[in-house]
Amino acid sequence: MGDQAIAGNGRILLKHGAGGRAMRDLIRQIFLSDADAPLSDMIGPGAMDDGAALRLGDQWLVITTDSYVIQPPFFPGGDIGRLAIAGTVNDLAMMGATEPLALTCAVVIEEGFARRDLERIQESMRAACRQAGVAVVTGDTKVMGRGELDGIIINTAGVAFTREVITDRGLKPGDRIVVTGTIGDHGLAVMACRHDLGLDTPLCSDVAPLNSMVRVVLEGADGAVSAMKDPTRGGLASALHEMAEKSGVGIELDQAAIPLRQETLAVSELLGIDPLLAANEGKAVLGVRAEAAAEVVAALRGHPLGMQAAVIGTCVAERPGVIVLDTGFGRRILNEPEGEPLPRIC
Repeated sequence: MGDQAIAGNGRILLKHGAGGRAMRDLIRQIFLSDADAPLSDMIGPGAMDDGAALRLGDQWLVITTDSYVIQPPFFPGGDIGRLAIAGTVNDLAMMGATEPLALTCAVVIEEGFARRDLERIQESMRAACRQAGVAVVTGDTKVMGRGELDGIIINTAGVAFTREVITDRGLKPGDRIVVTGTIGDHGLAVMACRHDLGLDTPLCSDVAPLNSMVRVVLEGADGAVSAMKDPTRGGLASALHEMAEKSGVGIELDQAAIPLRQETLAVSELLGIDPLLAANEGKAVLGVRAEAAAEVVAALRGHPLGMQAAVIGTCVAERPGVIVLDTGFGRRILNEPEGEPLPRIC
């Protein structure tokens, strides 16, 4: 019996790396159990944000790192290389650092991995770097024996400066929740590919670097954005739960306002997976001051990656940490997944 089927016996399970509550609990219990108290000039690991930020004079140096283990490594709309670049650029952007200085890249390859596939991944990384306006400046390569690794793993890290850090814990009652586009596309596109569903209209991942879109919003609506997060593992539900819990607010969502592609809905029904729990790799969730919400949505819709941006909810003082979904037929609590229902999704 594999570890993923074992529970409660002191072993690490797949859910512990899946972006939901189980992963956050593991990080707190193991990696942050003896973490130093946060300093006034540093946002460190205890914040459990998309990266760390260090005060340097009148600026902040934002640093982030992530590892990518997606299976399959090639999927409709992208591959593990594009994912690795976009994911790290997006983590920087979610903290307000939209002009990345540089990235690092470490690649661990299984013996027997096809050279042409590695070249294809590398070219994809170059193209994503050009789109984001950044370069990989240093890295590392390792090869492991056949069967010791499932194909390829990529780790990327990034650094950038920003004048003002935006965290995922700045929501206030009255703030509007804005998403920058359709939800669930990446996770369900990968699962459709993994299960070879053979859709008449292929569903493509949304994977893309978001820094130019976020820059437009931050420059055009000064002070309007109170919090940001990219809804990757665990999807929109997990991102909103984390933001609400940290901010001490409740969130009321309008289900009809949440943008969803018909292809995504079709795959979600086939697989029995709620698209609100599925990963996204080219979308952001923003907390926006109420008076600026229309302006922010207009700015997003003026960018190619934000054309389907929408206001989907409101922050409230009642029931902190609870997400209530208005379905049009009634209201229900949107529970946070304990782990991403789609393993190896990023």
